[in-house]
Amino acid sequence: MNNLVEKLRKDKGLNQEELSKALKVSRQTISAIENGKYNPSLDLAFTISDFFGLKIEEIFFPNKGGKKNEKK
Repeated sequence: MNNLVEKLRKDKGLNQEELSKALKVSRQTISAIENGKYNPSLDLAFTISDFFGLKIEEIFFPNKGGKKNEKK
């Protein structure tokens, strides 16, 4: 699953540590999500979407042909 977490985080001027504290997860979790190595639980996906003020489907989307899609 691809996502826009890194782009959204950078757009807010946050580093991974700051975002991890705001979401109450580890910095490693943020890194793994951004790198597509970990898909967040539904609860965490909702927390991330609430934090950025977007719908889950605006942040997370399926891989298409194995390529990383860049939306927006």
